Amino acid sequence: MTHHTMIVSFDSPIPDDDLDTYLKELETLMTGSGLVESFAARHHLRVPGDEHSPVFVADAVVRIGFPDTEALAASFAIPGVADLIARWQSRHPYKVVWVNHEPLP
Repeated sequence: MTHHTMIVSFDSPIPDDDLDTYLKELETLMTGSGLVESFAARHHLRVPGDEHSPVFVADAVVRIGFPDTEALAASFAIPGVADLIARWQSRHPYKVVWVNHEPLP
C-alpha cells in the first residue's frame, strides 16, 4: 500500500462547514474512482505554538491509501479532480504539501 498524505492550508480562515464540504467532496471523488483503498481526513487541531510554523498552519490533514504508486499516479487524472481544485481555489484559495509513503507503524 502507498499512502498520499496531504497537509491543506487555506490562505484565509475558512468556516468549518465549508472545510467539511471540501473534505467530503474530495473523499467522494477519490473513493468513487476505484483507485483508493482508504480515505481519512481531519481538521487540524490548533495550539498556541502554531504561530511559529515556518511554512504555514494547516487547516486539515488528508490521508489517501492506494494499492500502489501506479494507482496514486493515476489519481491525479481522475475525472473531476481539476474541476474540484479550480472550484475550491476560486472560492477559498489554499496551498497543499504532501508526502507519499509506505504505511506508518
